[in-house]
Amino acid sequence: MKTFFLLHGICFSLFAVSQQDIKVKKKDRKKDIELVTAEGPVILRLSDSTPEHRDNFIRLIKSKYFDSVLFHRVIKGFMIQAGDPNSIRAAARQPLGNGGPDYTIPAEINASLFHKKGALAAARKGDAENPEKRSSGSQFYIVHGRTFTDFQLDSIEIVRLQGRKLSPERREYYRTIGGTPQLDGNYTVFGEVVKGQEVVDKIAVMQTSTGPDTNRPLQDVRILSARLVKRKK
Repeated sequence: MKTFFLLHGICFSLFAVSQQDIKVKKKDRKKDIELVTAEGPVILRLSDSTPEHRDNFIRLIKSKYFDSVLFHRVIKGFMIQAGDPNSIRAAARQPLGNGGPDYTIPAEINASLFHKKGALAAARKGDAENPEKRSSGSQFYIVHGRTFTDFQLDSIEIVRLQGRKLSPERREYYRTIGGTPQLDGNYTVFGEVVKGQEVVDKIAVMQTSTGPDTNRPLQDVRILSARLVKRKK
């Protein structure tokens, strides 16, 4: 995962100021998020266990920040990533993934939130320059994931999780339903897909570039609009 979530410092300070000025109302936190993509709608539910990420995402939605943004990085069996404002008017084959507002969010890594299939999580800079694991102000990913064997999970615990053990319940989930267990404890999960996982799956298997814009879909996949919607029980 050498460059997957590596973000560089292209900043949009004017945009950042406007984001912070947007008020999040109590009723906003009771709603879900609808991403209307070129491949269909995806409904996301934000976690109250990650209040800073939740409120930041709501502010971005209310400011229309994600409207017309591309899913600029797609890896089958792993995730689909979006949130780079530079992608809105990007030329074909243009490398993406460096854009975002001029702020980051403190990590809110919660042991109860894991990288299951459909998890919503925040991208970030790598550990070398970001040891506190602070999240990008706007870039996010949705887990496509895959299933793992016990042998593979044992290896992930040793190599990627540095000896941290997955619970029996979580191992069972990763064996039968899937996700990206190698990311647990390293990136902030702050929500999940509650409807439209089939759209995520469709985007995740699209053909992508192997050139300088590696992992960018050859056919643009755009978030047409994003909005707060009434939560269904």
